Amino acid sequence: MKLRNNLARILFGLSAFLVTITIQAQSKSDLKLWYDKPAAIWNEALPLGNGRLGAMVFGNPSIERLQLNEETIWAGSPNSNAHTKSLAALPVVRKLIFEGKFDEAQALADKEMMSQTNNGMPYQTFGSVYISFSGHDKFSNYYRDLNIDNATATVKYTVDGVEYKREILTAFGDQVVAVKLTASKPGMISCNVMMNSPFDKTEPYSDGNQSVLSGVGSTVEGLKGKIKFQGRTAVKNTGGSVSSKNGIISINGADEATLYISIATNFVDYKTLDLNQEEKCKRLLEAALTKNFDEIRKNHVAYYQKFFNRVALDLGINSAMNAPTDERIRKFSKQFDPQLASLYFQFGRYLLISSSQPGGQPANLQGIWNDMLAPPWESKYTMNINAEMNYWPAELTNLSEMHEPFIEMAKELAVTGHETAKTMYNADGWVLHHNTDIWRITGPIDHATSGMWPTGGAWVAQDLWEKYLYTGDKNYLKEIYPVMKGAATFFLNFLVKDPNTGYLVVVPSNSPENVHPGGSGTATLAAGTTMDNQLLFDLFTNVIKATKIVGEDAAFAEKVNEALAKMAPMHIGQHGQLQEWLQDWDSPEDKHRHVSHLYGLFPSNQISAFRTPELFEAAKTSLNFRGDESTGWSMGWKLNLWARLLDGNHAYKLLQDQLKLVTPEQRKGGGTYPNMLDAHQPFQIDGNFGCTAGIVEMLIQSQEGAIQLLPALPTVWKNGSIKGIVTRGGYVVDLEWKNNKVSVLKIHAKLDGNCRLRLENGLKANGFQLKKAKGENPNPLFQTADVKKAIVSKKANIKKFKLPKYNEYDVEMKAGKTYTFSEN
Repeated sequence: MKLRNNLARILFGLSAFLVTITIQAQSKSDLKLWYDKPAAIWNEALPLGNGRLGAMVFGNPSIERLQLNEETIWAGSPNSNAHTKSLAALPVVRKLIFEGKFDEAQALADKEMMSQTNNGMPYQTFGSVYISFSGHDKFSNYYRDLNIDNATATVKYTVDGVEYKREILTAFGDQVVAVKLTASKPGMISCNVMMNSPFDKTEPYSDGNQSVLSGVGSTVEGLKGKIKFQGRTAVKNTGGSVSSKNGIISINGADEATLYISIATNFVDYKTLDLNQEEKCKRLLEAALTKNFDEIRKNHVAYYQKFFNRVALDLGINSAMNAPTDERIRKFSKQFDPQLASLYFQFGRYLLISSSQPGGQPANLQGIWNDMLAPPWESKYTMNINAEMNYWPAELTNLSEMHEPFIEMAKELAVTGHETAKTMYNADGWVLHHNTDIWRITGPIDHATSGMWPTGGAWVAQDLWEKYLYTGDKNYLKEIYPVMKGAATFFLNFLVKDPNTGYLVVVPSNSPENVHPGGSGTATLAAGTTMDNQLLFDLFTNVIKATKIVGEDAAFAEKVNEALAKMAPMHIGQHGQLQEWLQDWDSPEDKHRHVSHLYGLFPSNQISAFRTPELFEAAKTSLNFRGDESTGWSMGWKLNLWARLLDGNHAYKLLQDQLKLVTPEQRKGGGTYPNMLDAHQPFQIDGNFGCTAGIVEMLIQSQEGAIQLLPALPTVWKNGSIKGIVTRGGYVVDLEWKNNKVSVLKIHAKLDGNCRLRLENGLKANGFQLKKAKGENPNPLFQTADVKKAIVSKKANIKKFKLPKYNEYDVEMKAGKTYTFSEN
């Protein structure tokens, strides 16, 4: 990032950054990320957010940097990127694929079907606020933390016998960034403050004692930037003086001072940009200035904790937690540090609360934290797993409200995707390809190798349906049913018969981002990929169920059912693997990061140890072929997959691989940065969210017609507890275990209905009837998939998975009541 002349004036005269550190003894909460040195790079800074505003805190004593984001600062402007020549090219591309001419098909799709306007717009940084303290380059007793119990950051250090402290938060209620500066002696707060931005024509200026910076989002690929934004900084001080000149705020001799930073844009929604950003920015700042920091902090913490405090995880503690967080991450694979796993789990929940608030935008590829104008992959919404993965923890970790922005995006995509479906394919309903942005583009982007994947709407619809299974909210289902129906309608129009197999197939498409050996071995385009078949199986079966619940569209459901019957079942190939394509193309040496054909195991439930043991073993074979270590988000997915494969020790091994420290020198491979953010590399937030969901899947699952307790408990987590987890059926579960067996279970019912429990040891019901389960669970919210019988290669050597011994119990539960169980 370039620095303006004003910033250079601030830094003039400051000594070089020489760190002399003495670790300060602290009482360390088990919900703190803490460090004994400042952040030297962005991936060491600590993230704060209130859904709309994000701040990365570096904690440098002499020059504090707060890198800032506002969720609606994106390049470009409202647009549609559907290719108008696609309709003519479609039958030709399909014919080439059916003839096995995959390279020719891909070349034609690249030319005639991919976006002819733009490839989606980047999410962009606002810039930074710098706070410069003369003489603070030589310090001792340094400490900084991110307290995810109350969503605040703290920096402490000593200079010349004076202890300085900074408290930073991104206020949920007041919608400003607040920074409180204090010292152990009066009159010691003297510093300069300025805003800086990498955008052109964004020199800060003074408005009274405030610093102001205004700008416009970038023009990219010829699409004019029309997001207008403004940021304002003001200071509320006790003692001393405050003045502002040329955009620089000077604080001199204050006893304490609080900075308030407000940012606003003209964004209303994906098609409307007529909000007055200056008025909003001023209004938020002036309202904050009427309050003191403690009042803002109190409201902020209360709002945050009503979500965060719903869930607790205790896997035990030991002396490992006494070290700084980056050291613990470095040692995690070699030392037993159960509390770091708990902290990492809760950090994921913290990130979701901080980056996805009701009424706002969904968390993007980096949540809301990005320091660039052109970030990797534009920090958009990648819809072939990454955006959906962000919301895997939403329902089960009791953060249903955080799911709302994704659901609202789905409704908007159904609108823009309807136009794309008509333009590109002359189809009804709506379509979504592998990527979108704040403008809700739905046409295919980049290259056909990744972008010619029209099944995004089916995956989005699966996520919408899953929320219904957790909540049982029929009003919600009626609200989102048109989105699900629209996605299904598109595929009823888009599916064609494969002349080679006779199946109805999605074509052209790909198994996300993976090449196959057809043609020259560099093509991805194919017909009827396993993932597409699995996605449409979920979409069609869920729509059929939804029609019965909402009481409409029986004739439409029949059409969907007829199409479903003509689609391909899953295939088990020559190596005993679950085939990724209709052809038996899989290589045991393929280590691709995407394991798309295992969607049917997780997040779906089509592949089951209890119902489809052959497919279960085939999925395990495929996962073993791919290996463990990969990009960060891929390891997060694999953690969930191994949990669904009921292998807790292997799932724990994936957690160890993911919690592997990534240093600046490392250029490849996934893991975790010092600030606990996921490394793709570079940073992608989906790995954090995937692992948070995966840890729950190790302890509690509910996709098999029952709540399964400790399905994939690793042996190292011998004793522990988890509280507040939500399952399908609308149950809130508190679970304790000792010696790897359930000891105490509490279930709070949000809804009436039969609750089925599955576990390996017996339980005693305390004051109510507990009976052995028989037949299918009558509770419709415990969905199980009725999968077609797999087709098995004659060359395959397939064995069926042998189930462990377990017991199943039924309890008829009433809404509002809590049921307690204990060991026999």
